[in-house]
Amino acid sequence: MSTSVPVIDVNELHDAGTLGAIDRACREWGFFQVTGHGIPAGVTDELLAAARAFFSQPMAHKQRILRSADNPWGYYDRELTKNVRDRKEVFDFGPGDGVAMVPQWPQSPPGFESCIRRYYARCEVLALRLLSAVSINLGMPSDYLSPGFCTAATSFLRLNYYPRQAASRAPRAFGVGQHTDAGALTLLMQDRQAGLEVCRDGTWHLVEPRDDALVVNIGDIVQVWSNDRYRAALHRVTSGTRADRYSVPFFCNPSYDTDYEPLPTMIDAAHPPRYRAINWREFRTRRAAGDYADYGNEVQITDYRL
Repeated sequence: MSTSVPVIDVNELHDAGTLGAIDRACREWGFFQVTGHGIPAGVTDELLAAARAFFSQPMAHKQRILRSADNPWGYYDRELTKNVRDRKEVFDFGPGDGVAMVPQWPQSPPGFESCIRRYYARCEVLALRLLSAVSINLGMPSDYLSPGFCTAATSFLRLNYYPRQAASRAPRAFGVGQHTDAGALTLLMQDRQAGLEVCRDGTWHLVEPRDDALVVNIGDIVQVWSNDRYRAALHRVTSGTRADRYSVPFFCNPSYDTDYEPLPTMIDAAHPPRYRAINWREFRTRRAAGDYADYGNEVQITDYRL
């Protein structure tokens, strides 16, 4: 087995060698980095510059578009992970519902909305391509898993800002504590400041930033589909003392009416289903309540284990 997160060229995604590499990475790590992903460097550079410009503004300016319990889109700096407050600020953008969930945009920096929408569209395309590879590797047709992600998907884009922490002898601080992602796939763009760590076999491994790559990790939905063949890996973000850190995750999530359970190809006499069916609206609503405020224990897929 490799001792670092695999790097996979996905230019020829459905090539047998590429599919095999993705399958091994999902089984052994739950994480991998992708090159040949088709998103131009100019698009990613523009977005990181916009993130730096937005978060550098006075707090009063950012709080004009503050997120709420009803509207998840906008700025926030008090998010929780497993009921512990993160050391980060975020800006979230996702689809609106025309009622409570409405994207909020700052007055500055100029072009902020357009560069976010441009990158979001690119990530949607890449995520669906990767989802097709997962579907094939789990013994299903390439388009079997995509319907719930093509219409009324709840995917969203986040800008993360991890302020530099003062050097001290205090216990190691974390921008985000250990967790798994609730959805299907996460695509992450990192700046050059290292901080993301993934747990494998009880040991934490740093995911080294690469200018030419995006980090991909599988989420809880893929773990359920695979009946635990693939495990959504625990990961965390350390708080650095050398420089501020920025990252941009795209969370690939299905429509709210999507129900997911172990795929038929993952079940046999030796491998009975390990989860009952889960409704995404129910699961996501309960998880979001735990992220926004301390409304009780954060829901996990283990709550649905048979």
